[in-house]
Amino acid sequence: MRSERMMARHGIEAGLSAPSPLPALEKLLLAAICAATLFFAVVTPPFQAPDENQHYMKALLLSEGRMLAETRGGLIGADLPRAAIELHSVDFPTDVPATARVFDSAMLAKAWTADASRPGRVFAEFPNVASYAPTIYAPGAAGLLMGDAMGLPHLGAFYVGRIINAVTALALLCAALWLLPFGRTAMLGVALLPTFSYQIGSLSPDAVINGIAFVGLALALRIGFIGNSARRTTGLFIIAPMLALAKGVYLPLIAAGLRWPTGRHNGRLLVLFMAMAIGALTFIGWMKYSGGSQALYHIMSRKTGESVLTAPLANQLAVILGDPIGYVRILISSVVERAPVYVLQIVGRFGWNAILLPLLAYPLAGVMIVAAMASGAGERFGIGQRLWWIAVAVDTALLIETAMYLTGTPPAADFIQGTQGRYFLPLMPLLLLALSTERPMRGARPLFAGSALLLLAIASVSAFDSFWVRGFVTSDGMPPHSDPLRALLLPSPRW
Repeated sequence: MRSERMMARHGIEAGLSAPSPLPALEKLLLAAICAATLFFAVVTPPFQAPDENQHYMKALLLSEGRMLAETRGGLIGADLPRAAIELHSVDFPTDVPATARVFDSAMLAKAWTADASRPGRVFAEFPNVASYAPTIYAPGAAGLLMGDAMGLPHLGAFYVGRIINAVTALALLCAALWLLPFGRTAMLGVALLPTFSYQIGSLSPDAVINGIAFVGLALALRIGFIGNSARRTTGLFIIAPMLALAKGVYLPLIAAGLRWPTGRHNGRLLVLFMAMAIGALTFIGWMKYSGGSQALYHIMSRKTGESVLTAPLANQLAVILGDPIGYVRILISSVVERAPVYVLQIVGRFGWNAILLPLLAYPLAGVMIVAAMASGAGERFGIGQRLWWIAVAVDTALLIETAMYLTGTPPAADFIQGTQGRYFLPLMPLLLLALSTERPMRGARPLFAGSALLLLAIASVSAFDSFWVRGFVTSDGMPPHSDPLRALLLPSPRW
């Protein structure tokens, strides 16, 4: 009884020990996320999510019972069915000229019947994702196997893979919302951003990465603030290594469960630290098993526009250790320079970051996020706890940037290359929770729901129009526009 009274004084009710059902409004918003995700999974043309072509090949490799890529003549990839590879290279290529491109049903019909004319196997390259763990490709690979078992051509199996990937991500999101002891609107606010639905509605491993990160965060908060039990501890010990295999930089999110000040919660602290340790060891084990070699690949330098090779990790690490202060300057300048790009990508920029939503959609997303925070965390937290959550989120973001400098940037560059706004989605619920009000502000919940539903509707119409009606041009930077009103109200292909 004494411990329950202490928990109540800290703003955590003893009755929260059992997960509570979602209120009607949150169920409505979750249904909207599910509908938008499945819509994007069907409407987005093949390989029009970032790196989806390489993710498809990795999932295809796993569907054949193989986990590791191979090196052949200096190329990193695997021997795969020619019909599957030409689905991308011939039917739906991504290296297209800088002219307007529009998709139509005839393209799908042609690809649907093309398998018979493409016998045999070819060596396919996917160096960018060669070292990724197979766990994040398991749902997509299962979908490809299901498509094959149904007798579908490779195009049909591709879409089944997308659907299974999306359903897995949505199931993980539901589990995370069910496990969260407080702050559901913070997580819903992130999941309602169009980028979330767009990415998990593809064959991208973001579906598993985001879902596992959300579940890991929810479990860590439940253990840290409600208490640990055998089931919760077992769950966290399973999720932590899966999170580390998804992307090791997200493992510190488990530290969000640490109470500040800690008080008498040593058992909970031990569980959280053990979970992070198990995750770190699992990551090291996978790197050792897979060879631990970094796959270098060509990128387009955002400074010079030239094609350059990424730097070996050891060389970049030597740059950081040789001049830590210099690297801090690089880190700060890169984040400041790229912050506007991150904002656009976090909200929604479809295709390979080519299609902008109507510009009014971005302040609308800001309204939704502010309304989500104003909808209340549901509990009382001190300034120390909130600062700790902000520190965990910021440190995780800096780890993401550092990882990209080590593995995705030209040698000894004075900038960071390759970071995309979607990489920050897993840590955003924690940041929004730290900034949320204790109780709902008047009118916040209706504003949150209304702006979220409107944003998803705008994004859905923009995607369909840009891919299947108007067409779009793949180019870096902001597309030119001469009519501000059109830019505010229409997606970028119509500027």
